[in-house]
Amino acid sequence: MPELPEVEVVRRGLTEHVVGRVLDRVTVKHPRSVRRHVLGGDDLAARLTGLRVDGVLRRGKFLWLTFDEPDTSLVVHLGMSGQMLVQPPTAPVEKHAHIVATLDDGNELRFVDQRTFGGWMLSDLVEVDGTWVPECAAHIARDPLDPRFDADAVVKTLRGKQSEIKRLLLDQTVVSGVGNIYADEALWRAKIHGERPAAKLSRPALHTLLAETQHVMGEALQAGGTSFDALYVNVNGQSGYFERSLNAYGREDQPCRRCGAIMRREKFMNRSSFSCPRCQPRPRG
Repeated sequence: MPELPEVEVVRRGLTEHVVGRVLDRVTVKHPRSVRRHVLGGDDLAARLTGLRVDGVLRRGKFLWLTFDEPDTSLVVHLGMSGQMLVQPPTAPVEKHAHIVATLDDGNELRFVDQRTFGGWMLSDLVEVDGTWVPECAAHIARDPLDPRFDADAVVKTLRGKQSEIKRLLLDQTVVSGVGNIYADEALWRAKIHGERPAAKLSRPALHTLLAETQHVMGEALQAGGTSFDALYVNVNGQSGYFERSLNAYGREDQPCRRCGAIMRREKFMNRSSFSCPRCQPRPRG
């Protein structure tokens, strides 16, 4: 599933291509892609038609468009394979293009989703800690790349929890935008094993971890995100290249790039964690 850098790459591309454009027509071709919009595809298409896109915003992995109609947002769930592509009308329509919006410049905004886990929904905007966000994202914490991210407050929250630190990094109500890939990368950089209880980590160690989380996601953003298959692309259909720079994720049985020890893979929360047994010793007991 795309994490913060991948969603931010898509957000920037949409900002360039669709802000200021009017949605002349919206066609929903697959009901699963609007299943989160309880009034259905016809209602979503009718309410979007004629609106001008004013902005494309993000918090963590949540992406939404705002319009010239106050308090209305279009939340885009990318799911595991969702793509927001801007294409000329002459381009062949993708097999899994489940929603197509025709823009007033003639181009088309296509939501392509092979696995149909993602989708579009309309949501009212509500004010949360000084920022307007979709009501369905009101519980999402600020992410490490947010200018108003408060590391001190997050460290205080983490210090009060007995859960494993990786579990908390993945908890979008504590810190948003971090998924399995960048959690492993940040933990490797901070030399912390993901099963260490957060409450037993020092404040400096937690600050270092949050700083490394910011750094690794910033570097991934510069590289265009991480693409392990053809399903993650930006609005122009291009893949990201940060997977070439990964130090932990996916490197089972390869030497640690810091100390040379053989990297290990462990089960964690029904997924895989990758770490160095020497740099990131498991917690005792």
